[in-house]
Amino acid sequence: MPSGWRIERAHRAATAFSGEGARLYGGRWNSPGLRVVYLSEHQSLAALEVFIHTQPLPSRDEYIVIGAQWDDALMEKVQTSRLPRNWRVSPPGLDTAALGDRWVREARSAVLAVPSAIIPTETNFLLNPAHPDFRSIRIHKPARFQFDPRMLQR
Repeated sequence: MPSGWRIERAHRAATAFSGEGARLYGGRWNSPGLRVVYLSEHQSLAALEVFIHTQPLPSRDEYIVIGAQWDDALMEKVQTSRLPRNWRVSPPGLDTAALGDRWVREARSAVLAVPSAIIPTETNFLLNPAHPDFRSIRIHKPARFQFDPRMLQR
């Protein structure tokens, strides 16, 4: 059974799976205006994603990690070989957002597996909270997450 992890600031625990942040700001795989929830296949990749996108990191005591699980049938996979050449650029280009936008608007699945732009051999997941099967995703209780203090000294 596939699973993913989301690291979030503790005060946002109640809305961590709403997709509100992605709706407001967009991301590599979605344009502003569309709700998407980003997860990573491992806690370490989720931590790396937060570390790269949040500088400087606030106090290590301000984060939680939330796991989620879903059935294979709820997931579509994007193959790296089918992505545009520039899919890893920073800041993200419009091509990957257009791909994710189509997936959301067409409601093809509740979960989309995409390669991580940081580590392309690892996987991130997009959840579509507007998809009817989203409620079938099992979301676990939040647990405290601490970044290694050496990361905070960077």
